[in-house]
Order: sequence, then structure tokens, then C-alpha cells
Amino acid sequence: MTDLCSEPIRLVGGASRCEGTLELKLGTWRPVKASGWTDQEAAAACRELDCGSVVSMGTRSDSSITPFWEIELSCLKSGYPLRQCASPSLLSSSSQSGTILELVCTDLLVQPIISVSSSDGVTGAMQSSSAGVFQGSSFTISCSIQPQYPGGSFQLSFTSSNTPHSYDQPASKHSAHFLFPAAEPAHRGNYSCVYNVHVFSHNFSSQSRVLTLRVSDPTVFIIRLVVLLLTLMIFSSLIFYTHKVALQFVSD
Repeated sequence: MTDLCSEPIRLVGGASRCEGTLELKLGTWRPVKASGWTDQEAAAACRELDCGSVVSMGTRSDSSITPFWEIELSCLKSGYPLRQCASPSLLSSSSQSGTILELVCTDLLVQPIISVSSSDGVTGAMQSSSAGVFQGSSFTISCSIQPQYPGGSFQLSFTSSNTPHSYDQPASKHSAHFLFPAAEPAHRGNYSCVYNVHVFSHNFSSQSRVLTLRVSDPTVFIIRLVVLLLTLMIFSSLIFYTHKVALQFVSD
């Protein structure tokens, strides 16, 4: 067994950090040789990756002269981390093929995107953590996700005044749109999208970042706009009058 300082493990080449070829770094990154692995060892690797439980395990042939890490499975079954159960394994020739371990763990979904748009033209950017709409205007909360698997559904959850609410829609073209006909103070709160999908005979979910929604009274905005316009008119009139007086003084 190799007992070196704590160094990471990873899955590479998959759609997310919880899917792909298992690699271990003990000085250098090397793939892990698939020799005698069962679901029990695969589950231990998924847990160490902080990727939940194992969904599937497979192998990939590699005919190159590739250094591998070989895992002592009895060590892994005893609860030791992968790095303490690894030993180097080197194929002797390019004609000798080896098998590399590939895993799919539960946290394999990318993060959904949440955004908001409203009838008054206010739009919350995808990277923004907050957005505002005017009271009485209609607004739409949109949930979307990068295409990975067909189907699935979105759940829109939000908390307002410590009261939780949720709405569900099936995913259509990897997105769902939740329409609110008229914004009210009760719609102020924190919103998030959860994408749910059934693949590999398991249910998976992934949650978006939180979007904070503000609902403003348009009357206040209108009053401020009127005051601003009046101020500009008065200022323009003052400039015009001052200019006129100056011209009259010069002509005299």
C-alpha cells in the first residue's frame, strides 16, 4: 500500500465531475486499473468523490504503455481511502492491453439555470442573484438545463414570508416556464429550480442557484420620474433665462 500525503481523486471525460474515468493522483495523475472491482468498491469511490452512490461501473480498454494505479481491494473494503490502497502498475508492452475503470455516480447532472422576465421589460440576467419586477405586472420564471438526458421535470420552489411554495412542470426542450399573471408583495422571496430525471433506473435531481425577487410599487417609480422631468424642465428654463439675460446685457 502507498501511504502518501492526502491528494485528490477525480473522474474525467464524462458529462460532469461525477462521471468518467477514475484517476488517482499520488504525485502524478494516473487512471485506476479495473481489476476485480465490484459495485461495493465502486460505491466507496463515489462516496470518496462526494458524488453519492454508484449508478453504473464499466471498463475501457487501453493498449498503450500506460502507468496505472492498482487498488488493493481488501484495503478499500476495510474503509481506507483510495490513496492508501494504491500501488503502481505498468504494462510491459504496447501489445498488452489493460482495462481502465469508468464510473457513473449519482451527482451526474449539471446545474440548472434560473432567470426571470416580466411584461414591463425587466429581465434578470442568468448570472445575477437578484431581479426586480413592478407590482401588477406579469412575470415568468424560467428554468433550463443543458441537454444531457431526455425528459425530466422542473420544480420551481420559492419561500416568501417564511412560507414555502412549489410548482411542477414537465421539461420541454430541457426547459420550463412558470407564468405569474400579476406580481404581488407575496411574490417577494427566494426562488430556485430543481431538475428531476429518471435515468439508469435511478431518480436524480439538481438544484439551481437561488434567485431573489423584489416586487416594487410602480407608483413610487412614476413619482420619481415626474420629479426628475420637472427638475430637468426647471433647470432647462433657468439656463434659457440666464442665457437670454446675458444676451440682453451684452446688447445694451
